[in-house]
Amino acid sequence: MEENKKKITVSDSPVDYELGISSDYEPLSGGFWHRVNNFLKLDSAADDRYSNDDLDPVPVELRTWDMLHYSLFWISDHLSVSGFRQAASVMQAGLSWKMALLCIGLANIVQGIFITINGIVGATYHIPFSVQSRASYGPYLSYVMILMRMIVGIFWYGIQAYTGAECVQSMIFAIWPSFHHVPNTLPASAHITTQFMTAYVLYFLACLPLHYVGIHKVKWLFAIKSFTTPIVCFAIMGWMVHQVGLGQTSLFSQGNTIHGSKLGWTFMAGLYSNIGGGVTLMVNAPDYARYAPNARAILPTAVVIPFTAVIITFLGVVAASGSRILYGAILWDPLLIIDHWTSPGGRAAAFFCAFSFFLSQLGLNIAANSLAAANDLNCLFPKYINIRRGQFIACFLGTWALTPWNILTSAPAFLNFMSGYSVWLGPLCGILVSDYYIVHKKKYNVYELYNFNGIYRYWYGVNWRAALAFTIGWVPLLPGFLPTVSSIKVVTGMIHLYNLGFFYGFGSAWLSYAVLCYFFPAKETYVERAVKIDDLFESRVNDIESPSIDSEKISS
Repeated sequence: MEENKKKITVSDSPVDYELGISSDYEPLSGGFWHRVNNFLKLDSAADDRYSNDDLDPVPVELRTWDMLHYSLFWISDHLSVSGFRQAASVMQAGLSWKMALLCIGLANIVQGIFITINGIVGATYHIPFSVQSRASYGPYLSYVMILMRMIVGIFWYGIQAYTGAECVQSMIFAIWPSFHHVPNTLPASAHITTQFMTAYVLYFLACLPLHYVGIHKVKWLFAIKSFTTPIVCFAIMGWMVHQVGLGQTSLFSQGNTIHGSKLGWTFMAGLYSNIGGGVTLMVNAPDYARYAPNARAILPTAVVIPFTAVIITFLGVVAASGSRILYGAILWDPLLIIDHWTSPGGRAAAFFCAFSFFLSQLGLNIAANSLAAANDLNCLFPKYINIRRGQFIACFLGTWALTPWNILTSAPAFLNFMSGYSVWLGPLCGILVSDYYIVHKKKYNVYELYNFNGIYRYWYGVNWRAALAFTIGWVPLLPGFLPTVSSIKVVTGMIHLYNLGFFYGFGSAWLSYAVLCYFFPAKETYVERAVKIDDLFESRVNDIESPSIDSEKISS
């Protein structure tokens, strides 16, 4: 296979970077497996290029997400069923509603800040997390980090699919109340009923078309649900207040049921838990920030995330408070509340509410899970998997191979394990941030990030500084993590350190990596100025006219 290459010299750069502009792909000849390989291989992948169109920097014409789109994205992400439930765990642990709001608000301030900080890398260089990680970890150690993030994405895809199926089930209840009485034909060992399996299959089928559409085109989904879901959330709260008011028997009259140092450590545990739920988004922030035209477009993230999180948490407390008076039980799940609306008008309202939450779950699962897992799969297998194929793979694995109904009903230890996964993701993110802002001072060479034998190769593809800093970040947290997944007893101090897990893991990895790079610098990775894909338009061209961004194929 011959490839027509044109040599582009980037201005003021000591290195000439070759970009493969076009190639005529010749089908593999031979036996059956050669034909299968030829069929599965992506058109944009080549034998001498370990990348594809979806892994390359996002071209100008696909950078269509502006400030408004990112604001709507986060509004729709938080105003969801999961958002309604946020206060449940911390209030059940003994915090008052005010302390719960403070805990969740602080957690989301931290989330918003670091999602924005790491997202700036994607918005500046228009690359995904999987490529960004090569600058700090080296091309081969980055695979370990990518695999860790991919597992989390697929796991939470399945859990969120389960919640989406609950939305579908509430929609069916509203249309056909007789669905409540559908007999269960599945055995108890299945941990799922015929009713719910029906809803689960319908949710799965509804997801498939959205995985086919590119992420730069589904912003309309976030726009729609950012308007419908707030209406629904406030409507549920307003209806509940109208029905029962906010009397002294509500959760608003409940103070802290624990005091002293126990209150403080319970607060920190809740803070860590809520921050941990967003660490995955901190790590893969470049995966969606890369579609911004510039770094300014994602700045509203830092404000919108905590603002919407506090609002939806307050709405959830109001709804749960009223449910105890109205139904005799505290219902943190808005779907359980609307399932009680059985009058003809109530059923219509219940359907609209459930449908809005259903749209919210679709968008949430795409943004937070399937897109992240797809980008990771794309990097691991760039010749065969692009973002579209990766999303379908994540969808099938998370929905069916994981069987989330078994995890939620019979595997609490595994659920606790995945919930505590930020023990590893916190240090991972800390090193990414430290490398970009402290070590390399925001100056990467984007072309070299796609060259496995380039300046970011480090020692046989592994940056030992990152490996050591990562170890420093997570090993001390392991003793405090073990009691959450087993019956092992550890000293109280280890549990307290674990409750400070994100701050220790992120902070220690961030600092130790910066110190190691200061005393043992990898000087070959330092560049005098940032080299971006957009420099192509400002470059000196040798012998030919600079080609359009559409046809660029980064060569490794």
